[in-house]
Amino acid sequence: MKNFVEELRWRGMLHDIMPGTEEQLSKESTAGYIGFDPTADSLHIGHLVQIMTLMHFQRCGHKPVALVGGATGMVGDPSGKSAERNLLSEEILRHNESCVKKQLEKFLDFTGTSGAEMVNNYDWFKEFKFLDFIRDVGKHITVNYMTSKDSVQKRLESGLSFTEFTYQLVQGYDFYWLNQNKNCKLQMGGSDQWGNITTGTELIRRKSGGDAFALTTKLIKKADGTKFGKTEGGNVWLDPAKTSPYQFYQFWRNVADADIANFIRIFTFKNQEEIAALEADGNPNTLKKALAEDITARVHSPEALQHALNTTDILFGSSFERFTQLTPADIEDAFDQNATYRLSKSILAPDVDTVSLLGELTTIYKSKGEARKAIQGNGVSLNKQKITLDKKVTNEDLLHGKYMLAQKGKKDYFLVIIE
Repeated sequence: MKNFVEELRWRGMLHDIMPGTEEQLSKESTAGYIGFDPTADSLHIGHLVQIMTLMHFQRCGHKPVALVGGATGMVGDPSGKSAERNLLSEEILRHNESCVKKQLEKFLDFTGTSGAEMVNNYDWFKEFKFLDFIRDVGKHITVNYMTSKDSVQKRLESGLSFTEFTYQLVQGYDFYWLNQNKNCKLQMGGSDQWGNITTGTELIRRKSGGDAFALTTKLIKKADGTKFGKTEGGNVWLDPAKTSPYQFYQFWRNVADADIANFIRIFTFKNQEEIAALEADGNPNTLKKALAEDITARVHSPEALQHALNTTDILFGSSFERFTQLTPADIEDAFDQNATYRLSKSILAPDVDTVSLLGELTTIYKSKGEARKAIQGNGVSLNKQKITLDKKVTNEDLLHGKYMLAQKGKKDYFLVIIE
């Protein structure tokens, strides 16, 4: 049986591990869980580290349990937050849970007696009365113990509600319930969850004297120190309706050179020899292409990857004729909201000069003067053709009667929709 802890260690994913955890996992197949709060109707790439952790866990012969936090999602975890979450209605949470479950089923094998399992902590909290909770759970954990946690300490000065303060007890009870009812001996999560997780191990120890262990992975940050997973357009979602496979693929193709060695170890299952072979030519783009293809096929499908590759080839190729082969849906999927401009057809009465289009009607350039200078420097293309200052935009320039492709420099593409 493959060593799970060692697998995380060489990939640079391991952060904290409770003494005895590695010995427990070496001794027998173990059930371990990670919680996902259903605060949106899709997971995003910020969740991928924990999804990969559960996948490694299962590949190493253990039983993964994915907890969808229908109850804890109503409370809000203060860990890593500077303000209290907006609390969601039960109806919205139920919908989100259903969507998250469908996504997780793409990554984990839920078949057979040793397959992955999905649980919802609302199932055991919905009938748990407050007085029973503070009597049966609260009495085992002191206030001093709870306030010593970093997640609480960081919020005390700015203000921490009683709701958030009790979160670690609620999460701790999740671990206790799973330990008692599912023989779950390990909880995993991001390093910001260490305090909540160890509250669970402490509750198990004090209430039942059982064995419980903890392991956390590193929070992923980019080499420049900024948060991983965000773009100018917001989250990169796993739902193709929110982030198209093309946009998803491009996110990974465009990661910084300084991040790629770390990311290919974390977000793929490639082994040390395979990664070493990819790194041998010293070209970061070799790694970026391998990462983008691997993760797009896994999150979406091999067919979606091929579609993303075709769209990439067409957009970044030199032929506008190939661009015309894309359907309207393909064209709009290829551009996020920050690279899309929608204009009224009235601007083509009878036509519009490109300087006004690029530097006034859109914000592709900050000003008409900047747009004029770029055109004079031969740095602007419309529909794959370099333009001059005398170029006017007419109906004949619009693909499917409304689309125009604008290119700024070598890599920046924008979609102008005139309808």
